[in-house]
Amino acid sequence: MSFPGRSIQRAWHLVDASSQTVGRLATTIAPLLKGKHKPTYKPNADCGDFVVIVNAEKVNFTGNKWRDKLYRWHTGYPGGLKQRRAQEMLERKPENILKKAILGMINRNNLRHKYIEPRLKIYAGPNHPHTGQLNEAALALEKHPRKRMGEWHFGFKDGKYAENGTYQPGTKSR
Repeated sequence: MSFPGRSIQRAWHLVDASSQTVGRLATTIAPLLKGKHKPTYKPNADCGDFVVIVNAEKVNFTGNKWRDKLYRWHTGYPGGLKQRRAQEMLERKPENILKKAILGMINRNNLRHKYIEPRLKIYAGPNHPHTGQLNEAALALEKHPRKRMGEWHFGFKDGKYAENGTYQPGTKSR
């Protein structure tokens, strides 16, 4: 079944990056940019959505990555290999930490460079100029769970698989 390109509807997603792990956040954003969450997804077509990320300066890394992780690039001149630690990147350009993680999960081709990269909007603070596209009542996407934190219950409310008195195979009865 073919899907004409004019009928593609692009949604705008708001993501709050505060206190979220960089890689886990990138794995939820990359499919939104490619459009893999849509039933009309085609790998050779541009069908992804816009993603606005706020609070990029408040992201987290696990372990000692703030000190140990290096971002490297080459200037193009002899001896021009440059590198910066993740902590220095956070101080200078906090948007680039998330941008490199997200775009590193997307194939390097014309779709990425011409269409997908311009739809990724990253801002260091809580303010962004896309309030016209995102209505005032737009809620940020749910945080990606790492452990049982706060209100996230993995489908098990109150930490129980089932109500008291019901049989749960593989568990000890109380």
